[in-house]
Amino acid sequence: MKAQTLSFGVLLLAVVSGAYAQKPCAPSSTLNKLYNEGQWKDLLSATSCPSTRSADLDYFRGMALAQLERWDKAAGVFKAAEKQYPHDKRFPVEMAGIAFEQKRFGKAKHELHRALRLDPKDRYALNFLATLYFLDGNLAAALKYWNRAGNPQIADIKAPPQLRVDPALLDRAFTCSPASILLLNQYRTTRARLKQLGIFPVFRLDLVPHSGGNSDRFDLTLSGVERNGWGINKFSGLLSLLRGAPYETVYPAYYNLRGSALNVQSLFRWDDQKRRIFASVSAPLAGNPKFRYQLYVDARNENWDVSQTFHVTGSPLTTFNMQKLEAGGGVKSIVNSRLSWAAGLALSDRRFRDVPAGVSNSLFTNGFALEFRARGDYALLRIPEKRFTLITSATGSLGKLYASGFGDFSKLQGSARARWFPQSRGDDYEVDENFYAGKTFGSVPFDELFILGLERDNNLPLRAHIGTRDGRKGSAPLGRDYLLSNWEINKNLYDSGWFKLRLAPFLDTGRIYSGSNGFGSRQWLWDTGGQAKLSVLGGVSVIFTYGKDLRTGNNAFYVTTVHEGGWNFLP
Repeated sequence: MKAQTLSFGVLLLAVVSGAYAQKPCAPSSTLNKLYNEGQWKDLLSATSCPSTRSADLDYFRGMALAQLERWDKAAGVFKAAEKQYPHDKRFPVEMAGIAFEQKRFGKAKHELHRALRLDPKDRYALNFLATLYFLDGNLAAALKYWNRAGNPQIADIKAPPQLRVDPALLDRAFTCSPASILLLNQYRTTRARLKQLGIFPVFRLDLVPHSGGNSDRFDLTLSGVERNGWGINKFSGLLSLLRGAPYETVYPAYYNLRGSALNVQSLFRWDDQKRRIFASVSAPLAGNPKFRYQLYVDARNENWDVSQTFHVTGSPLTTFNMQKLEAGGGVKSIVNSRLSWAAGLALSDRRFRDVPAGVSNSLFTNGFALEFRARGDYALLRIPEKRFTLITSATGSLGKLYASGFGDFSKLQGSARARWFPQSRGDDYEVDENFYAGKTFGSVPFDELFILGLERDNNLPLRAHIGTRDGRKGSAPLGRDYLLSNWEINKNLYDSGWFKLRLAPFLDTGRIYSGSNGFGSRQWLWDTGGQAKLSVLGGVSVIFTYGKDLRTGNNAFYVTTVHEGGWNFLP
């Protein structure tokens, strides 16, 4: 027994002595030489010395394992080294490379963001991260990080040769030029100007590697469909014209007259209860796509039924007729990638008929009004990596009603729209939250009141409250001041390129106030339901809405159409 114990001790001593007798790690010069020559097996062997560890040694060992495609072991070495050397940016960068090789792109981005927190100016990490976003189709995020590294350089700007728009006008829409760096704010401003031309319902700006072979040089290419004449083609033009036929409306329009981006849009509604004729002409101001002017005329002859929304007990007011003629114009400007504004004037005349003699409400006063209107839109928050935007808007008007006992009146509205695409690429899911608030001052005429509800002439949707009753307007809550929130999440059900079908559950809540004039909602209103949206290439969408009023339990069904590139950019 004693002999066996002695033999075991001798053996253990020999093993320990042998371990400490191993040769020391190769010097850094040798490791660098093996790394530069790509001798990965030798480099792995040279870094297999447990007696001495350092950041460089762990780095070379992890790189050798990675080059031998032993991904998990390489990641383990880098992860352990990072714990030992938390301020060394090389380890998260190389873990990003391993994640990329394993097609774990979300993990790769996460590691690169951690590396950039250690060194925000690391060009390799910046270019690597930008490339990942570029592969996702998220050009805004790619440009954000490329710009920090002084990239990408534009070699050329290209557009489809078949476009009919004036090449000089199109060129002025681009805020960048060849042989320069494409900046994120230039990209966004260019997109805004192209959209403001009103002739591209669907378009893309892409970076395509330049044929010269330099990986940092790209061509900026415009692709999309162009509206000319009655539309993109005969089918698109006919669809746009007749999209309102089920509710007795047609929308004649003519686009891009002689390549000038001059658009004429109109509406003719022959509904007995709410006749309307609208026409507008708009074009770039002095051939500059930064500015766009609009002139319009709008005539209405509408029958109203406010028996459900006028809350004065014993009042004889239920139905009446309103006739209104309005003409005006304005200018809109894209200032930069964040800010745009619009301003204009409107002259209107309204006449109320069939108002019972016992109603003394000043809202129903005939007369002319002159209004100055203005609007500003500002991108308050944009996080391209998260595909999140928050756009705020403010609109206001100052007017005067020329009638006995009346003076100045004004309106002020504010809105905020949050938009988020949860996935790293595509639009399979989209979450939207819109918040609106409005207030009036002075003695406003009836047609200047706010309306919360679904109605084709209204842009404040409360989607279980239909704005008409037996074809007559007035069944949705009206008032002087309001608060409104619309939330929805869109899911793509089908997308063929030409047609897209989306389903959108929603939740709306709002309240409208009216002081002493008898209107208003008296309490907060809550609506929920869903929308099915069928979009057709060319900008026409048909929206089927089912809404449930959570206060009363009433159900509402509504169908309408919308068109990309509407006409009235002023409030």
